[in-house]
Amino acid sequence: MPVSDHELIEAWKEVLTLSKLEQGQTVTVLTSMSTHPQTLSTAILAARAMGAVVNRLDLPPVNGEKSLSRDSLAYLGTTPLTGNRAAIAALKESDLVLDLMTLLFSPEQHEILKSGTRILLAVEPPEVLARMVPSKADQSRVKAAAEKLGAAREMHVTSEAGTDVRFRLGQYPAISEYGFVDEPGRWDHWPSGFVLTWANEGGSSGTIVLDRGDILLPMKSYVQDRITFTIADGYVREIAGGLDADILRDYMASYNDPEAYAMSHIGWGLQPRARWSTLGMYDREATIGMDARAFEGNFLFSFGPNNEAGGSRTTACHIDIPMRNCTVALDGSEVVRRGQVLDTARERNAHA
Repeated sequence: MPVSDHELIEAWKEVLTLSKLEQGQTVTVLTSMSTHPQTLSTAILAARAMGAVVNRLDLPPVNGEKSLSRDSLAYLGTTPLTGNRAAIAALKESDLVLDLMTLLFSPEQHEILKSGTRILLAVEPPEVLARMVPSKADQSRVKAAAEKLGAAREMHVTSEAGTDVRFRLGQYPAISEYGFVDEPGRWDHWPSGFVLTWANEGGSSGTIVLDRGDILLPMKSYVQDRITFTIADGYVREIAGGLDADILRDYMASYNDPEAYAMSHIGWGLQPRARWSTLGMYDREATIGMDARAFEGNFLFSFGPNNEAGGSRTTACHIDIPMRNCTVALDGSEVVRRGQVLDTARERNAHA
């Protein structure tokens, strides 16, 4: 059902309060042709009501002639900020940037964050934003999981479908995504609620088997037939299966980049308000699939870049794959068992 402007304004106020927006701070709303008008108007109203100085920076889209999808995460690298020093300067002078455009996996974003500017991405439909307003409980749970992940030196993932893959850890930090930006230089995404890291370079090996009902992004499709990935030395070496595997192979080959086959981030979902089943409820062009990325108990892995973690791989191809019913162990200790999170902080906040 549609969300009223009042409800979305209140949601924005809650998120902005969690993000420590103060009266007199400068907020820049970053927009493009794909920005949802209700999300934009309510964000501006909420920030102004809280006493912020609000600007809007609207930039033209890029990569449309290269990408096979309208999804903003389907082709990475060059952004509307590439070479745009005036726009970068404006964002660096802001206390908080509300990214309603999708600025990810780019050196410009890192430059802006290093200035102390906080960046909050929010591009899902208003109904999704309102359903998954973040909370302090989300933050506590995700940060506790990140502490475990950051201390681990191996992740071992298995499933009854045949997954048996190991990732050596420690080269890259554990990252918490809980939906608000409460520290200088922090980036986050509303909605979210998961923990992730990147395996050591060359440190991934084994077999990953996607079962029926696992999800391919940015295709935004449920897997119908099993897909088997053979992983060695940090790269997928073989993709076997039926039609779904054929589609994925063709899509990845279109980038003509061997780095597209590198293992990217790995982690698990911790958001109880995100649902595996919602992918078919929204138009494919209206969502980037954050329910799929964040639903509680998923194992989420990806192929493609690692520059968000400080690595040097910047391939334009990025594929996220949330899986159900996996067991995830850190140094031999299970944190997820057959799709159920094993933690002692199963808080359910007021929005559950």
